Parts: sequence; C-alpha cells; structure tokens
Amino acid sequence: MHIIYRCLWVGVLLSLWIACGGEKSNEDKPKQLAIIVSTLNNPWFVFLAETAKEEAQNRGYVARIFDSQNNTSLESDHFENAVALGYDAILLNATDSDGSIANARKAMEAGIPVFCMDRELNNPDAATSQIVSDSYSGCVELGGLFVRSLGQKGKYVELLGLVGDNNTWNRSKGFHAVVDHFPEIQMVAQQSADFDRNKAMEVLESILQAHPDVDAVFCGNDAMAMGAYQALVAAGKAKDIQVFGFDGSEDAVRSIQSGGLSATVMQFPQKIAETAVVFAGEYFEGNTEFSPKTLVDVEMVTPANVSIYSSYGKE
Repeated sequence: MHIIYRCLWVGVLLSLWIACGGEKSNEDKPKQLAIIVSTLNNPWFVFLAETAKEEAQNRGYVARIFDSQNNTSLESDHFENAVALGYDAILLNATDSDGSIANARKAMEAGIPVFCMDRELNNPDAATSQIVSDSYSGCVELGGLFVRSLGQKGKYVELLGLVGDNNTWNRSKGFHAVVDHFPEIQMVAQQSADFDRNKAMEVLESILQAHPDVDAVFCGNDAMAMGAYQALVAAGKAKDIQVFGFDGSEDAVRSIQSGGLSATVMQFPQKIAETAVVFAGEYFEGNTEFSPKTLVDVEMVTPANVSIYSSYGKE
C-alpha cells in the first residue's frame, strides 16, 4: 500500500511540475521557418537565403535553408518535409511560377503560411503574400539607358532567364516596352541561358558566330551578364559590345567599376528577405491579412553612380 501511495504522490508532483512550466508548451517553443530556395548555385539566392535565416534567428526563430536545385520535384520533397516536421512558416523562392503552385498549396492547406521571396507564383491564392522586386519598372528604365547608349540604332542580343520564371518575362517585357519603339534598334537573337553564367557564355559564343557585328547584349540577370562579358573577352570584343545586366551582384558592381559591364539594375534582396520574416512574425502574432503582392523598388547602377553601391545594396 505504501508503494501505491508513493507512486500516486509522485504522479501528482509530476503533474504539478508540468503545469507550472517544468515542460515547455508549444507556445513556448521557438517558431520554425523553412527557407526553400530555387538554387544555391547562384550567389544572389545564397545572399537572399542567408539574410532571411539571419533575420529569423535574430528574432528568436529556428530557421533552416532547403536547396531545390532548380528542380520542382525536389522542391516538392522539401514542402512535404516541412509539413511533416511541423514548420510554422515557409519562406519560398520558387523554382517555377506555375510548377511551384501545387507545392505552396500543400503547405497552405496544412495551415502553414507561405511567403514568396523574389519569384512570384502565377496564382496569388497559393501564397499568403509575395514580396518581389519591381522588375518591370526597373527594365523600363534600363531600356531607356540602353537606347541612349546605342544612339537609337544598332543590333543586339537578349539572353533570357528561366522560361518558367515570371522575373524572366517581367524584365523582358519592361525592356521591350521601351526598346521596341525604336525601329533602328534590331534584336538579332533571343535565347534562354537559364540565369546561368556558364550557359550564357556558351550561348553568346554560339550567337556571335552567326552575328559577329552586334552592338549590345541585354541579360535578364547579372550571372548571365558576366558570362556574356566573359565570352566577349574571349572573342576580343569586350570593348566593342556593351553588356547590360540585372541584380546588383558583387561581380557586376565590380565589373562596372572597372569598365566592364555598362550597367545593371540593383535589387535589394536584404529588404525582400527581411520583409518576408517580418510578415511571418506578424502572422505568428495573429495577423492573417496581407497584401497579395509587395513590390520592392530597384535602382539603376551605371559608371556615373556605381561608387555609392556595393553588392546587393548601397554603401
């Protein structure tokens, strides 16, 4: 009997200990954020992911980065793991504007908010909110500079990014909204290089064989711009053909400083990442009403103002 009473007494004490905070409740546990990015093979996305992780940790959250390697199926695996492991929010840099919709919906249906960073999904209902650069407006401005730099006439090549990414088409459409109004500026080739530096170099090398007399190259991101410039250096044409990019990467800023690239458009991935984490925090505090899309301003970087910029931001 003494043993029975002793066991009952221990059980009571254990219950009291748990009730008084001896074991953390779910509310006491730090929130977990899954940061799912399209690829870590691009320094821009590495910076975006690491910035989001640092901001999350500064706010007391637990954050982990998942690399989708530009593969929607691998991205799907990451979402399934995030749902199964009970993550509290997902910050998504999507692999595909259409193909990633189903993945985002998995989390949303499981009650996990999804905040898109930089890459936009074609269905706004598939995410809680989307924080993206104003790529269209940035390339409208870049198109104006492009026209002036060519003196309103010449031949050019356009290197597109991933065809399944909205950024590819927003940038291209913004650029063409200006350039297409000048009939003496002729596009002789338009080809995808998947936002990849090495592929851009190979693609432009091939194009130059058919069109050696081009005057400029417009690239949908800085990785491709640097690859294109590398191809021009190898062909001995770097001083004759202008190259324009988009991102504001460290390589691009340095290249403009040294007389390489003609211009780029500076995105601000730090602001994008920090805004996504802030929105996640607001969601944790009970806010469920967010704007479907938040546009982050971009800025033109040229030899005239490059001194005030560093990689992915201002000095």
